[in-house]
Amino acid sequence: MNTFKLNAEYALTLGAYWMIYGITGSFASVFMLQKGYDNTHIGMTLAAANLLAFLLQPLVADRMDRIGGTKIMDASARMICMMMITAVGYFVFPGGSFMLAAIIVLFLALHALLQPELNSLAFRLSRRGINVNFGIGRAGGSLGFSAILAVLGTLVEKKGVMVIPVCAEAACLLMILLLLITKTSFNKIKHMAQGNEGTENAGSDAEDNERINLREFARRNRHFFIMNLGIAGLFFSNAVLSNYMPQIAGNVGGTTEQTGRILSLMALLEIPTMVFFGKIRKHFSSRTLIKVASIGLTAKMAVCWLAGSVSVLYFAQFFQLVAFAMMMPGMVYFIDEIMSPGEAVKGQALFTMMIVLSTIAASFAGGWLIDAAGVGAMNLTATVVTAIGALIVILSVNKVEDHRQLPRE
Repeated sequence: MNTFKLNAEYALTLGAYWMIYGITGSFASVFMLQKGYDNTHIGMTLAAANLLAFLLQPLVADRMDRIGGTKIMDASARMICMMMITAVGYFVFPGGSFMLAAIIVLFLALHALLQPELNSLAFRLSRRGINVNFGIGRAGGSLGFSAILAVLGTLVEKKGVMVIPVCAEAACLLMILLLLITKTSFNKIKHMAQGNEGTENAGSDAEDNERINLREFARRNRHFFIMNLGIAGLFFSNAVLSNYMPQIAGNVGGTTEQTGRILSLMALLEIPTMVFFGKIRKHFSSRTLIKVASIGLTAKMAVCWLAGSVSVLYFAQFFQLVAFAMMMPGMVYFIDEIMSPGEAVKGQALFTMMIVLSTIAASFAGGWLIDAAGVGAMNLTATVVTAIGALIVILSVNKVEDHRQLPRE
């Protein structure tokens, strides 16, 4: 069955999703500094957004585990509509106000809640006989992120920071359209495949029988929880670099335009690893790739800490080939490999929650450290925390239980 079109549409959908983050997340510091907030307030706002997502994620994941593939797309489209309505507040409320900060919190929280659903969608469709490649899809996400950031810094310098919410609204609308197109393609392929409808219903029934509640999920996955504490440490550096790259680049003489280009290069370098991740997995296990990525994330942050020029910051991004680019699909595939179908979204959600948790800590600590001790102190802290996270992940990943190999309880 030719599913090239569906894979392309899924990749474009993830591209639009990560465009939205590039606009509103990576450039949140730029927007808020221009609107009269200091680094501590920026950190508190970003932390509050991720804390809200962290608290809501288990409820949303449990709900998504109870619905089918196309309904996840419908639910995602409704959440993006909520984001578009929320983004109107960017134009309404004055800079430096509590209400504008609250709008940013709500928008970023809604965006974060979408990630595990979009990640698990590829595997939901694959279990129904439709081959959707997550690695290629996530590469599309990196391409979208890279493309928008390649031009956003220049746009902001020429047009001002209000171009940021304008671009965000456009990206949200694009994502809704792509979700609807992807859903249509899925339904066409499903009905073209002989006997596929019965297969889908059977697959759904199987998942119904395997669903477990949150308490049972926690009991069955103790080592997975320990490993995810390390994941939280690892992604501390990723959050610092995403949220505070304007300050990091500025500390070594960089401009807003160069900040956009650094982040764009970072995302662009993710694409080769993600596109060929399926081939890489044929030679190395997901557990091995996660260990390599842990080292890569630590090395990247260490180079950013030691950087004395913008050129070194550009060089540091090349570690992305074996850092985030390998960790993200590695963890998503690893979770799908070890989780039963009825707990898949919960597993993806826990992974996402650990990223969110590290972002909360990095947002609070990063803003405070910059104001209190400078960018160098923040970078050193991020390097140490990332190294500790890498150690936990490397020591625990082989102990994680494989529920697809264990008998049903």
